[in-house]
Amino acid sequence: MTVWALGLNHTTAPLDMRGRFAYALDQLEPTLRALREALSPQPEAAILSTCNRTEIYCAGDRGAMDRTFDWLAHSGGVSTQLLRSHAYTLHDAQAARHAFRVASGLDSMVLGEAQILGQMKEAVRVADQAGALGTTLNQLFQRSFAVAKEVRTSTEIGAHSISMAAAAVRLASQLFEDVHKIRVLFVGAGEMIELAATHFAARNPKSMAIANRTLERGEKLATRFGAEVMRLADLPARLHEFDAVVSCTASTLPIIGLGAVERAIKARKHRPMFMVDLAVPRDIEPEVKALEDVYLYTVDDLAGVVQTGKENRQAAVAQAEAIIDAGVQSFLHWMDQRSNVPLILQLNAQANEWRAAELARARKLIARGENVDAVLDALSKGLTQKMLHGAMAELHSGDPASRERATNAIQHFFLRKER
Repeated sequence: MTVWALGLNHTTAPLDMRGRFAYALDQLEPTLRALREALSPQPEAAILSTCNRTEIYCAGDRGAMDRTFDWLAHSGGVSTQLLRSHAYTLHDAQAARHAFRVASGLDSMVLGEAQILGQMKEAVRVADQAGALGTTLNQLFQRSFAVAKEVRTSTEIGAHSISMAAAAVRLASQLFEDVHKIRVLFVGAGEMIELAATHFAARNPKSMAIANRTLERGEKLATRFGAEVMRLADLPARLHEFDAVVSCTASTLPIIGLGAVERAIKARKHRPMFMVDLAVPRDIEPEVKALEDVYLYTVDDLAGVVQTGKENRQAAVAQAEAIIDAGVQSFLHWMDQRSNVPLILQLNAQANEWRAAELARARKLIARGENVDAVLDALSKGLTQKMLHGAMAELHSGDPASRERATNAIQHFFLRKER
């Protein structure tokens, strides 16, 4: 049994490449089932998919990783060679360290960000629900969560962290003289949009609106922020009304096209429009960025902004890495112990078989009226002889090397004095 991870993230793959392998929450379970059906024997598996990374964690045959590469490349419509040029593979200690660093926010675009931990827990929940989570991966992830909690409580790794949502507000304030005077449209109603709306609401913009495919979910979020709610289908006709647009949906295709933005800019008489696309795959067609009066930012464009304050947290990184190192060693020790489980089970089964045989013999002797003390003496001798038979046979072996190994082992296991 080995643990391994295969993935690509914001440091190894561009946005459009990551978009090919991004899975919405409701896609994770069927994707997991398809992956495991493509592998034999089926490994334990979990998939973590966010705007900055897609990672597959497995426990099982190490050789299955190559087949997983082929399967993932096919699902994303690229060659295996191209995927390998943007992906990373990690095994055992490296895989565990990576999982612990991801959970702790050390591998994020925003150093110390906390959102990834919730996304990781959700990925584990889905894997468990799909029947893909076994003892080994469950241990890996539960230990990841424990390490992340210790890093959070024992270090200042999350201090002054700037999220993607906060970065969007910061950029908007640089473009517009007064955020109080702008109209903001949020496309989607998920966690990222909720975070963005929270940050913008704190700056009291002139108005806010939520556009979502289902009105019910959009209304719930709009009510919280005193925002207007609108159908996604109405977006093209009303896009020109808004100065800032923040989009993050689970759509697999862009929902705001170049033509719609061109018409909106014309209706706005070329007043600037600020747009943030936090979705992977993209919600806004990339060609929009070339328009003269549009300022479009993607998650990768925000990288420089969110690094602000990173230097202030570097002192905590070493302390966090020490906590992670201890967690990795503990997990590897658990893995080593797991490898002995079959032998332990065999020993217990053999001992129980001997015990049952001697007890059955003793009960027959007592039933025949034999002396109890004599029966107990025979029972103890019978058990002792069975336990020592293998050791005695090795000591009487004709091979000197075998006798020496047996002597050392017997002295270690049977002749140790209690401390």
